Amino acid sequence: MDPRASAFWMRLRANRMAYSLSILATLAVGILIGTVISAGVKGQDKKSASDATPLTVPSPQQLSNQFSQISKQLEPSVVNINTESTIKNPHRRRGGSSGGPDDDNPFDDFFDRFFGGQGGQGPGAGTIRERSLGSGVIVDPKGYIVTNRHVVEKADRVRVQLQDDPPGVQHDARVIGSDQETDLAVIKIDVDHPLPAAKLGNSDSMQVGDWVLAIGSPFSLRETVTAGIVSAKGRNIVPNRQFQSFIQTDAAINPGNSGGPLVNMLGEVIGINTAILTDTNAYAGVGFAMPSNTVAQVYNQLIGPDHRVARGSIGIEFNAQENPAIARVYGVNQGVTISNVVAGSPADQAGLKVGDTIISVDGKSVKNGDELVADIASRRPGSKVNLGFVRNGKKQESAVTVADRAKLFAARLGQEEEGSDETQPKESKLGLNVRALTQDMADRLDVPVKGVIVQDVKAGSFADDVSLQRGDVILEINKQSVNSEEDFNRVTSTLKSGEDVVFLVRQRGAGRQDGTVFLAGTLP
Repeated sequence: MDPRASAFWMRLRANRMAYSLSILATLAVGILIGTVISAGVKGQDKKSASDATPLTVPSPQQLSNQFSQISKQLEPSVVNINTESTIKNPHRRRGGSSGGPDDDNPFDDFFDRFFGGQGGQGPGAGTIRERSLGSGVIVDPKGYIVTNRHVVEKADRVRVQLQDDPPGVQHDARVIGSDQETDLAVIKIDVDHPLPAAKLGNSDSMQVGDWVLAIGSPFSLRETVTAGIVSAKGRNIVPNRQFQSFIQTDAAINPGNSGGPLVNMLGEVIGINTAILTDTNAYAGVGFAMPSNTVAQVYNQLIGPDHRVARGSIGIEFNAQENPAIARVYGVNQGVTISNVVAGSPADQAGLKVGDTIISVDGKSVKNGDELVADIASRRPGSKVNLGFVRNGKKQESAVTVADRAKLFAARLGQEEEGSDETQPKESKLGLNVRALTQDMADRLDVPVKGVIVQDVKAGSFADDVSLQRGDVILEINKQSVNSEEDFNRVTSTLKSGEDVVFLVRQRGAGRQDGTVFLAGTLP
């Protein structure tokens, strides 16, 4: 035999012998351990355990059942909301960097940071259908539901699933109204029987440390209940959002919980879950709910004839954050020092000027900007108010007529700055909303006061097809001048399918000297 082959077989036998010894050694240790254990219990398998007591399972008992009772009471009132939206140019989504008109919107940043954005099917070319999920709570047996505005915003279709609905059964819902300032919305479904409505509580009665439950559909998991406490009250998480003062909670809130209720230990809704503070798009122990007292105020206006929230304003601006240096320089101990007066506003007409410090409203002292805004905003447009103010160290008074906040600051064109609001204009058959061009707006845009300005264009509409964009100023339609919303509605109401439509437009960003263009098409 080849010496090399002989050496190989000898090594193989040695390895096998070592492996066998290893196994035997392991077995020997196992046998030894088994012997020791069996020696400790020797004889027990031969004797009867007559002195052992059998284990029994006690009858079900109600221990601390408050959470479960509240859950059973509220769950039928909490609904699952599914929406479908058409997204054109998905690259120009929230948080993008395309330079579009929405890119500088602080409210979009709010959702990107505090709720991880709106989610969707990811970037792609052309148009996609986006589906999203949220929650809501029934507040009226007739089918009225409160949810978040961002749950139903720009949705082409909104559907609701009730607790007792079998899988696949959903009810079409219509949006009654929404409010951008508070991110609240009211929707309605039509059913042939009364629905279980939740009871609203007083959010002012809640204290830090009180137990609360959050109910909703996080990550599509319907009827999910989480528990926590009120972590803080009056939490302002977005600068210059004066109507967004939240209840903070550590009850787990995740994407899909939006619009669901935050409930106290009496089974009352004391908040609508709106946002979370997170870097991961998931629960991190910090959630925010819009207080029920605010919800009630907004709801009562949204179900009204105008389906919008009317807030009063006198047309002034001031620093959102108090600064002691301002008070010292202007010689006042408290109050609100005016940093800007909107031209033509009630404050301007009443003679108020930059540097004046408002110290009272109808004789009631004003300590800060939040108090002033809360007071004025709660007043009906057209009502009168007496303002006390200090100018150059001297106290004065002036009567001011409160204006509609939304109309007064319409020139902001959707920018989420202090004092802005959103109306609910009716969308025309062309697929766009317009506003009258005011002097203040024209000055900001550096254009003549002529025409109407495009506020919104629906994706896939006729207006979108002819390349109209938000911020464009429409001067004429089919050679007819359009200088007001009434002009626009009068002209467009006569347009029929198959008719040619020509817009004379000063495009967004074009100044006084940049001329105008025609945008045209045939109405489908």
